[in-house]
Amino acid sequence: MRDVQAVIFDLDDTLWEVGPVIVRAEHAMLAFLADRYPRVLELHSLESMRDVRARMALEHPAMRHDFTWLRLESLRSHAREAGYPEAMAHEAFSVFYRARNDVTLFDDVLPALERLHGRFRLFAISNGNADLAAIGLARFFERALAARDAGMLKPDPRIFALLLQRAGVKPERTLHVGDDVVADVEGARRAGVTPVWLNRAGEEWPEAALPPPLTVRTLTEFAGLVC
Repeated sequence: MRDVQAVIFDLDDTLWEVGPVIVRAEHAMLAFLADRYPRVLELHSLESMRDVRARMALEHPAMRHDFTWLRLESLRSHAREAGYPEAMAHEAFSVFYRARNDVTLFDDVLPALERLHGRFRLFAISNGNADLAAIGLARFFERALAARDAGMLKPDPRIFALLLQRAGVKPERTLHVGDDVVADVEGARRAGVTPVWLNRAGEEWPEAALPPPLTVRTLTEFAGLVC
């Protein structure tokens, strides 16, 4: 640990639980559409809108990493289908995105970041499209790299390499902390970065996968180990 210079964090389901956030954001968007663009909801339910977005990801594989594009493009499709101007898409997405960044941090996040900040260079890599500035965490991180900006999703090792290249940090002096066995643990390992599995639920490690060198239940535990 004496050689560790930088720590990369995953965001969704590492610093906050993302599932309820997305559900709230989608329902806020639906309420907006019901009020301003009701014909869309005469044609679609939340489930069918999700189906349209999933189909677009299949039809546009080069854009599957960009969740913002997929939501906007599907909303443009809904607008055209219902006879509304495509400006509807940006209005509805703004409502969604505002709620998407209204997250509830896990209790250990702020104390751990306060402890790690200044001791290590902190970075973030996410497959999602959360905005650390809107959430109020940008002050802790030198850089954040989203899949939509990198052009690829974790576990592609190139997203880690791109961040490290921009930051001027060597992979062997870097830890990556995340909850996902494939995207975070395997992705970091492929990039030569030491993975740390954040296993909040105390789940069993999949037997088919090579376990990481370090597993923690909380970020408090992680900070205690490295500081």
